[in-house]
Amino acid sequence: MIQILFVSLGCDKNLVDSEVMLGLLEEKGYAITNEEKQADVVVINTCCFIHDAKEESIENIIEMGKLKETGKLKALIVTGCLAQRYKEQIWEELPEVDAILGTTSTESIVEAVEEVLAGKQYEQFDDIDRPAPSHETRVITSGTYMGYLKIAEGCDKHCTYCIIPKVRGSYRSIPMNDLVHQARYLVNNGITEICLVAQETTLYGVDLYGAKKLPELLRRLSMIEDLEWIRILYCYPEEITEELIMEIRDNPKVCHYIDMPIQHCEDTILKRMGRKTTKEEIKKTIAFIRKEIPDIVLRTSLITGFPGETQQEHEAMLAFIDETEFNRLGVFTYSLEEDTPAAGFDHQHSEETKQLWRDEIMALQQEVSYDLNAAMVGKTLRVIVEGYLYKEHMYMCRSYMDAPGIDGCVFVASEEELLSGDFLDVRITEFNEYDLIGEKV
Repeated sequence: MIQILFVSLGCDKNLVDSEVMLGLLEEKGYAITNEEKQADVVVINTCCFIHDAKEESIENIIEMGKLKETGKLKALIVTGCLAQRYKEQIWEELPEVDAILGTTSTESIVEAVEEVLAGKQYEQFDDIDRPAPSHETRVITSGTYMGYLKIAEGCDKHCTYCIIPKVRGSYRSIPMNDLVHQARYLVNNGITEICLVAQETTLYGVDLYGAKKLPELLRRLSMIEDLEWIRILYCYPEEITEELIMEIRDNPKVCHYIDMPIQHCEDTILKRMGRKTTKEEIKKTIAFIRKEIPDIVLRTSLITGFPGETQQEHEAMLAFIDETEFNRLGVFTYSLEEDTPAAGFDHQHSEETKQLWRDEIMALQQEVSYDLNAAMVGKTLRVIVEGYLYKEHMYMCRSYMDAPGIDGCVFVASEEELLSGDFLDVRITEFNEYDLIGEKV
């Protein structure tokens, strides 16, 4: 039996594409393997969002290509954003590659495998703005009781630093009925927490229904029996509506958690970034959310070292972080991406400056996070069990405050055996900068 190895790089949206392709291949009778030397075909679903992601993708292609000599590998297929953006360069500079699929051509994965196994080269690049495909059948690879539901493809924002619209196309929502069917499939296969993802979730439905329909989608999803948690990621602040906030507040299945990437706080930088909001509007949105949902957890992401950013603007961002006290915060150093407007901006910063500013932001956020976690001692949180750490004799759990893979954990000691996927109440007894420690109630 032909065995296929998948390497999925980049974001959770890319992971959904990988799971869909795995499902299509399994339906055709192909076996999936995690053993490199057993693979007849390797598929690398690539990322090219920033420079480091491109490097990782290229390194994986080169490394997997060596299996043609050291393993039983017959063919190497490259899919995803790097494939969409650099097709010609891949063909010219990476001769180990046998097939390339663009970002909207995941449905061609079976044909690609058949062609390369027949000794042929293959490529497929469909219209980048074609309607976002919907697939119910997937191979769930998270290894936990959490699954991602991609509700839209592409982006219309055209931020000056971002290449996504050129490799993923315009914003295209997936029809609501299709998403409900997908969610039911996930829950029927053991998923109890669904994370909604898209380049921007807050605009869901505008292109299909003429209005923002994320609140309605949340209501529809919450009707699914055995679905415990719904988590919303990637909400642009200027698109967050009062209706959405009320739905998060009042729907018991929706986690009081919003991932809201602001990228910066200073109006001069926001304008140069092509962002559609201002510092004052961000502050008002955050204040309203916290007023209506006092236990809300806000995560944001920032870019530091953007072209033209001054020391004064960097210090203003530090002051904003100190004042706002985001519960969760991540920082990217600005990555110069060709074919983006920001690549041609004056006053590009050195890597040393960008890294220094990033370190200063993260050091401050560590202090903020420490203080916020200290305030959790004595409180009770509902958590889901994700695994057991044998050396520490502790169970690793997550609360509504923690998105999978990016946030902290709640560690719990229990003489009673706990099973992965269990929900339980935990009283917080200890803490550190990013994690909490508690005991079963």
